[in-house]
Amino acid sequence: MYNLEQLRMFVETANLGSFSACARKLGKVQSAVSQGIANLEVDLDRQLFDRSTRKPSLTPAGERLLSYAQAILLQMDELDSAAQAMGRQEETLIRLAVDSALLLPNLYVLLARFERQFPATDIELVSSTSLDVLESVEHNQADIGLTFVEFDFNRDVELGYIGGLNFHPVCHPQHPLAQLSEVTAGDLLPHRQVMPRSAKGNAPTQLPLLSSKAWYCNSYTAIQSLVKEGIGWAYLPAYLIEQDVQADKLNKMILAFDHKPWKLSIEMVRPKNKAMGPALAWLYNELKQLLDE
Repeated sequence: MYNLEQLRMFVETANLGSFSACARKLGKVQSAVSQGIANLEVDLDRQLFDRSTRKPSLTPAGERLLSYAQAILLQMDELDSAAQAMGRQEETLIRLAVDSALLLPNLYVLLARFERQFPATDIELVSSTSLDVLESVEHNQADIGLTFVEFDFNRDVELGYIGGLNFHPVCHPQHPLAQLSEVTAGDLLPHRQVMPRSAKGNAPTQLPLLSSKAWYCNSYTAIQSLVKEGIGWAYLPAYLIEQDVQADKLNKMILAFDHKPWKLSIEMVRPKNKAMGPALAWLYNELKQLLDE
């Protein structure tokens, strides 16, 4: 019966184009590689390489079976990685809950680095409103949360300030508010505002409701889409609207009472007195710099 070493010889020879190159990479003599692949062909009852030319080339059977051999070796490597991770006491799963406004490009870059550092640890990424995130962490349904500061939230979680995020008031370029050079609070009152709200109906404490009527979403991308359809106006994160403003799909309003952009404070939260393994500790420390310039 064939073994993993023979499969690796098969894959490396196919990738490198010769038995000698495979032998050099695997630290073996060429005859051992040639014999190993010949034995594999006997076990599979299929010729894998055409040896009639100076360099061996895959036969149709070899091309068909190569992907299966690669998959087996990949699974074996993942098994070894998982076993080593268990030896280092790395977590098998980390649950990350994030306010939808904080799904920043830098977050995905950071998670890509995490995947390379801890390939045996899975990530569960859930986005919602800050209040939903806080409840997830409080009820031990998330290991780390990224939220906006909620001033009326006083529960049993660890909080840590990590920076701020600018928000701008925007509307559709054809919206009546877009025709005003400066918008007052009275101007906003009759026009629908699109607001974030948690699954339980709670609105964030840092964003004011300034209109007499409102629609609610638990996703800032949904809010953005509604505003782009002309349904109302909203405060949205600066990074999220930048391209739409440049493309004239959104209009950034100038409010008479906002002398600077709203800057919402952001906290990282985690359950109190819960031990962190190496993967969670790495992620926790890296998230502290998520909003650094």
